[in-house]
Amino acid sequence: MTVNKTPNQKWNEKIAKHRNQCQKIMELSKSIRYVGLINEYGRTLTGIIRPGLSTFLSNEPARNEFFLVSTMLTMRNKTSSAIGDMDSAVLRHDKVTVIIFQRKEGIYYISINKSVTPDAVNEIIGKIKKII
Repeated sequence: MTVNKTPNQKWNEKIAKHRNQCQKIMELSKSIRYVGLINEYGRTLTGIIRPGLSTFLSNEPARNEFFLVSTMLTMRNKTSSAIGDMDSAVLRHDKVTVIIFQRKEGIYYISINKSVTPDAVNEIIGKIKKII
């Protein structure tokens, strides 16, 4: 006899799987500050902050940032047939570098220390792609 899972159980299993992937990404480098998966509306599905670090953004600015990124990528999807799918995006800020991956399960948002060199960023991107 098979036991059917409730939608809530299925959802919790998906989130646990994504959290596990985020944890694996976090373990790739001590330079990674935050790893999260956000949906197409900018809502955080799961996220991990490196223990001992403080965040640059409080709750409301973080929600706005995630909404902005998700909106940009959703709008960009409409042009992907002309220029191709996006592999990744790197946003360089004064205090942090952000790497973004759009996948069917959502948008992976990874922040890393600003001191990481471009070559090291590319190396981290390659390692992340093997996980997601």
